Amino acid sequence: MSYFSAVDIITTKRDDGVLSDDAITWVLDAYVRGDLAEEQMSALLMAIFFNGLSERELNTWTDRMIESGERLELGNLTRPTVDKHSTGGVGDKISLILAPLVAACGAAVPQLSGRGLGHTGGRSTNSSRSPVGARFSRTTRSANNWTR
Repeated sequence: MSYFSAVDIITTKRDDGVLSDDAITWVLDAYVRGDLAEEQMSALLMAIFFNGLSERELNTWTDRMIESGERLELGNLTRPTVDKHSTGGVGDKISLILAPLVAACGAAVPQLSGRGLGHTGGRSTNSSRSPVGARFSRTTRSANNWTR
């Protein structure tokens, strides 16, 4: 893969230019590795917010984001798989009720959630404070097993 300049990538988007697939791959890989400063990523995202992404750029960005992390393989499940997405936090009142209800109807509900949502806390952060001793941290392997 080629080396790109973060400043050139930011400037390209700021000036309403189009990023190549290689530039998108480089910037996301550099960010995940910690080689791209948060301020630079913020500047790029601001330029994208104001100028948008082409359909190709968006497809490439999405594909690279998916490739950058672990993936649950749920294709071998024999029942429908659904996700109730939530960022959690202050207004999250439905996830704890809806996920088990849908699971009781026969669907596999992995119920993924994140931490690090600042002052609001995420669903897993807030729920881990529960006195019932529930486990909110699982490996990809265990998540694949318990959704079967």
